[in-house]
Amino acid sequence: MDIKVVGIIGLGYVGLPLAIRCAEVGYKVIGFDIDPAKIDSLDKHQTYIAHLENNLIENLYNNGFSCTTDFSKISEVDAIIICVPTPLDKHREPDLSYILSTLDSVVPYIRKNQLISLESTTYPGTTDEEIVPLIQKAGFTIGEDYYVVFSPEREDPGNPNFTTATIPKVVGGYTKACLDLGVALYSKIVNQVVPVSSTKAAEMTKLLENIHRSVNIGLVNEMKIISDKMDIDIHEVINAAATKPFGFTPYYPGPGLGGHCIPIDPFYLTWKAKEYGLHTRFIELAGEVNRAMPEWVVNKILLGLNENGKAVKGSNILIVGLAYKKNIDDMRESPSVEVMEHLLRLGANIKYHDDFISHFPHMRNHYIPLDNTAITKESLQQFDCVVIMTDHDYLDYAMLLEHSKLLVDTRGKYTNVKNPKIIKA
Repeated sequence: MDIKVVGIIGLGYVGLPLAIRCAEVGYKVIGFDIDPAKIDSLDKHQTYIAHLENNLIENLYNNGFSCTTDFSKISEVDAIIICVPTPLDKHREPDLSYILSTLDSVVPYIRKNQLISLESTTYPGTTDEEIVPLIQKAGFTIGEDYYVVFSPEREDPGNPNFTTATIPKVVGGYTKACLDLGVALYSKIVNQVVPVSSTKAAEMTKLLENIHRSVNIGLVNEMKIISDKMDIDIHEVINAAATKPFGFTPYYPGPGLGGHCIPIDPFYLTWKAKEYGLHTRFIELAGEVNRAMPEWVVNKILLGLNENGKAVKGSNILIVGLAYKKNIDDMRESPSVEVMEHLLRLGANIKYHDDFISHFPHMRNHYIPLDNTAITKESLQQFDCVVIMTDHDYLDYAMLLEHSKLLVDTRGKYTNVKNPKIIKA
């Protein structure tokens, strides 16, 4: 079977870079998304993701790309790649609604000899339990006239050292024939494909990657609290430990976990493990530590204001950085939002600065009607406290220190700097 046309469902931080790469290597690409605004923006050759420039979108169209909200065009593609969100619900249990609604839109239009690949992070068994039965119910035999794989996304938005092409791709198939076709598809897209024995193994691989980060970040966040009590700078300690050439990998603390992966994905395994009577103690403990970080930051702000003779109620506070990590415009699960909401409940007057985010967007569970506030020497004097939540590279940290009355540093930007204005959080 020869794959010539690829359909990518979900044109966000994963799907759009993947579409660009697929088109670069010669696949005809049709993009699908339920958001008409994204389709309209792309058709105007305009990006909506900060680290992807407009020229990449123009080149994408020059390579024959088209996009639509019309899922009937699924019948025109040879491979379907699903890149939709997999959040947690209000009970912190897996929410597969985006995957399931996508399948409802896709299955009426599938045809023989297509490949479907799920890239959305999920619990082991999702592909076999949710996708395969729908394909079989539609009258196809998996591995003979239809093919199913799971290949977890590994995008790292804003990381200039890795691209879609250079990040190895794990692929697991429902059958060997499925795996072979999945490897053939991705071998043209990425430099290295890593085949595994099953879709479950591929699903578990992605969870292990993210749980590894969550647990280690939880560890250094706990070490940060201990070091703070002992008047030790944890960033200095981590940097010193990182000089050991073996047996140590540096992880850095922060104001809490953000992004669509690390705060969410570990709990997909926690939920699934309960089916087997297992209790994921490491995962849940790390989650408990990491979820407590925004409140710990707020307490540091309160202590700093108190030392300056200010109550939090009525104080003017500037939050520097809405994105969950530096140099991107992605606010998903950003701890900045939780810190802001907590301070607002306490009666503080809040503004934010983030040149990657011009206005606070309407999120699924959060909205604060604010626009980006410019940072100048004069504007900094208006605030009783400035809180560095995201360490964007463009920021002038020397100016922030010089002209802020109180500076709360959650990212270790002032390691080894002794200044009574700095509160390290």
